[in-house]
Amino acid sequence: MSGMKRTTEKNLMVFSGRAHPGLAEEVAEQLGSGLVPTSAYDFANGEIYVRFEESVRGSDAFVIQSHTSPINEWIMEQLIMVDALKRASAKRITVVLPFYGYARQDKKHRGREPISARLMADLFKTAGANRLICVDLHTSQIQGFFDGPVDHLMALPILSDYVRDNYGDQQLAVVSPDAGRIKVAEQWSARLNNAPLAFIHKTRDIDRPNETVANRVVGEVKGRVCILVDDMIDTAGTITKAADALYADGAAGVVIAATHAILSGPAVDRLKNCQASEVIVTNTLPISAERRFDKLTELSIAPLISRAIREVFEDGSVTSLFEGRA
Repeated sequence: MSGMKRTTEKNLMVFSGRAHPGLAEEVAEQLGSGLVPTSAYDFANGEIYVRFEESVRGSDAFVIQSHTSPINEWIMEQLIMVDALKRASAKRITVVLPFYGYARQDKKHRGREPISARLMADLFKTAGANRLICVDLHTSQIQGFFDGPVDHLMALPILSDYVRDNYGDQQLAVVSPDAGRIKVAEQWSARLNNAPLAFIHKTRDIDRPNETVANRVVGEVKGRVCILVDDMIDTAGTITKAADALYADGAAGVVIAATHAILSGPAVDRLKNCQASEVIVTNTLPISAERRFDKLTELSIAPLISRAIREVFEDGSVTSLFEGRA
């Protein structure tokens, strides 16, 4: 018999960029491994240098980076990390994106616009990524932009368990800030004893980003504590206007729950001053001390990401983490 056979052990290695090392450290700790020591710095002209301080040959590599501000810098750093792993002969490279940058640019609203979410997927594929792990993409179809496996994780179980534990004894309603997220609101309702659904009918001027007008509430919210759910809070204009509309329609209270706390510009002031009693988010993005406020509750996404990484590494089922619904 010609040839040579050898049984090799799989080697999981976790890497982190500089955008959100705290989350990556938490994920690595729950996996029972440390982060691979990495040298990363900027040249005087802003170019990024990355080198791993250990051999990565034959490894199952997981590269964690949250696309926070300055977003283009951290995307570029992650692409360079993937390229370095490919050139160092990592066996499989999985890009872990707690927050997928440019996800809102997933289609053309009018002529001569880019589809930047597709470009992002192409960049990671070209750099050498074999697989993506993402958390709460802005739209599910982005999974189809990447030519390879994409594991789409949902923060819903983490957020809804917290809401049920703290507000489950009250009359609830689940509210989507627009008609486009009704399916997500339905999943929330199923986890909150089939609480009734409502949504905010809103209009948006495509020439003015981050600005919407909340026109009216569709659904019965009077006398109920409304759980206002969304995937991200950027400038908080949409979500705070929705909260005001709910109170105007007779809601007994409003609790905001979102996965990604971008919190750009006036977001913190708007959330502080809005009528919502609590704002619940996860730590997919870092929140600096000056952007924290009394009614902000931050839940850790690390247990979910670490379980997904373990399932991928062991050739298990990521879908099993969500009762087959992922």
